[in-house]
Amino acid sequence: VGHCHPDIVKAAHEQNQLLNTNSRYLHDNLVDYAEKLSKTLPEKLCIFYFLNSGSEANDLALRLARQYTKHEDVIVLDHAYHGHLTSLIDISPYKFRNLEGQKEWVHVAPVPDTYRGLYREDHEDSVTAYADEVKNIIEHAHKRGRKIAAFFAESLPSVGGQLIPPAGYFQKVAEHVHKAGGVFIADEIQVGFGRVGKHFWAFQLQGEDFIPDIVTMGKPIGNGHPLACVATTKEIAEAFAATGVEYFNTFGGNPVSCAIGLAVLDVIEKEHLQAHATEVGNFLMKLLKEQQIKHPIIGDVRGCGLFIGVDLIK
Repeated sequence: VGHCHPDIVKAAHEQNQLLNTNSRYLHDNLVDYAEKLSKTLPEKLCIFYFLNSGSEANDLALRLARQYTKHEDVIVLDHAYHGHLTSLIDISPYKFRNLEGQKEWVHVAPVPDTYRGLYREDHEDSVTAYADEVKNIIEHAHKRGRKIAAFFAESLPSVGGQLIPPAGYFQKVAEHVHKAGGVFIADEIQVGFGRVGKHFWAFQLQGEDFIPDIVTMGKPIGNGHPLACVATTKEIAEAFAATGVEYFNTFGGNPVSCAIGLAVLDVIEKEHLQAHATEVGNFLMKLLKEQQIKHPIIGDVRGCGLFIGVDLIK
């Protein structure tokens, strides 16, 4: 919402003067924030865990998926990056290819890129073709006696090249993953909170009939303040709680962080930032497409709202 936004600075300052404590202590800000955040999401995503960073959120999502499914393996998209914890380097091809390589519990699916990928714009049904790649991975894993805990993907792959997956892809993938006893995790850390303009969450671009099982948030959620969140269903949360090992995070969901989170949501609403992302994004795309006609080096211009990629080619 902008550097040093006065509303955010004020919310942080005022709460800082009153109380900042860990989340073992009850505080209205935590509940008020969870309630306001829940209004932006589909009804079934109604349980929230608050943390300090996107990496923490993705790590917890992984734990939730494994506890709920009792499976270990994870399917990720090629070129993905999900965070800097050891567990997340393991599911980030962008990183592990330069480090210790791929673990046996990690499976890499081709990124649904209709410009450079396996199946392109001229393919008769790229959606099914890309989803079938995931289905094949699952079948191959089952033959080796492995079981899928989760399909883990950014709603719009960012590090992978600002890609817009074809609509319907996630629905088909979720079908295969659910059938295998796994869950669908949507990483909204870079792309959530109205950045795509048309919707508050990037996974909503896939259509109203698609709802992930777990959604992770970070980056814009606190406008630079360390805040993150995992949203999930009651069933998944209950399976996680059944271990008897409660989830606790000293700073996650503290009163100051929640005051800031609330202020961010208020500013997005008050300043119509979603509409702004659509308008400015459309204007930028129009200008970039004009450049594309003039310059052969611009191979592709793609995007949604203020999530835009320009693909430069030889």
